[in-house]
Order: sequence, then structure tokens, then C-alpha cells
Amino acid sequence: MVAESLITLLKLSSHSSSIKICVEGNIGSGKTTCLQYFSKTSNIEILKEPVSKWQNIRGHNPLALMYQDSERWGLTLQTYVQLTMLDRHLSSANAPVRIMERSIFSAKYIFVENLFRSGKMPEVDYAVLSEWFDWITARIPIHIDLIVYLQTSPQTCHERLKQRCREEEKVIPLEYLESIHQLYEDWLIRQTSAPLPAPVMVISADHDLQKILCQYEKNHDKILGTSTI
Repeated sequence: MVAESLITLLKLSSHSSSIKICVEGNIGSGKTTCLQYFSKTSNIEILKEPVSKWQNIRGHNPLALMYQDSERWGLTLQTYVQLTMLDRHLSSANAPVRIMERSIFSAKYIFVENLFRSGKMPEVDYAVLSEWFDWITARIPIHIDLIVYLQTSPQTCHERLKQRCREEEKVIPLEYLESIHQLYEDWLIRQTSAPLPAPVMVISADHDLQKILCQYEKNHDKILGTSTI
């Protein structure tokens, strides 16, 4: 009875009249720039990835540990990522439009999948995470109106990572970005790897900052008026 009551409350919290948009893309694709642009629009709620939580859970940094030893710490990090992203999805909306950085879906379809396919996550760990994900998504409707995919080449992402010099990202090789890119393309462009939770708008994000901002300006109304797409 307690479990059923909890699920009912979670379902109620997931329903809202607000428009929900998820910005997806590789590491270094420009998600932060996208969120910053739309944050200047009134009546917009921005939810960034809770990276600070992934970097410090009771004094531990599971994000850094995962990059150092994926086979040992992949399950630890991705379990916490799944929890924190679910919390983001189910939190009460504070504006008519909510834009969220990534989603629980990309956490599973991209990053967990990449760990498993690359041989850096044991099959039993992958099975556990998959069971949790399937349980959550089968019982709790997670509504998304639009996915904005910042399509960026792995080479461009790699150059941007070198420029911004985040501590955890110093060990990320180009090959890792290529794998993430391939999974995103399979999911959001070719639509061959996993179901889409929402329509997809593709923004080419390989350009310099000014050109990218012009694309956001051009597509501003289409993105925020997702009910008409």
C-alpha cells in the first residue's frame, strides 16, 4: 500500500500544464550556452544537470571516480544520475515553460549504453540499471514536449573541452566523444536504438557562438511554442 501511494503521488507530480523541453547533446555541444540564451526569456524555468551533486555526495566525487575507473564506478555514478534526473523531471514547475538539460532518457540510452557497449560496465551492472529504468518509466509517466538536439561533431566537442579545462573532463579522449555522438545519432536522428519520448528539433551547433545564437533567435518561437510543432 505504501509503494502504491508513493507511485500515485509521483504520477500526480509529473502532470503539469507547463511545456517541458529537454536540451540534448554531446559533452561540449553547447548546452550551457543554449540554456543561458533562453534564461533571458521571461516565464522560463531552467533546470541544469545537477553536476554539483555528482561531484560531491557526502564528500565523494563519483563523477571523477567514474572517469578514472568506469568499470568500478560506472554503476555507482549512473544510479545516482538516474535518481537525480528523475527528481528533476518530477519537481514542481515554476513557470509556463521549463527547459531541462538532458533527461533520464539520455542518461540510460546514451551514457549507460555507452559504458556497457564499450566493455566498461559489467553485464550484471547494466542489467540492474536497466531494470530500474524500466520500472520507473513503466510506472511514472515522464512527459516531455520537445527534445532540442544540439548536433555537434566529436572533433568540435573535443576542442571545446580542451578550452574550458574542467577538471573531470581532462581525461576524456576523442574516442569517447565519438561513441557518445554515434549513440545520439542512432537515437535522435536515425531513431534505431530506443523509443523517442518527444518530437526532436535539430540545431546544428558546430558553428561559432554568434551563428549558434542566431539559430536560437531564429527558432525561438518554435522551441517555446512546442504545442504547435
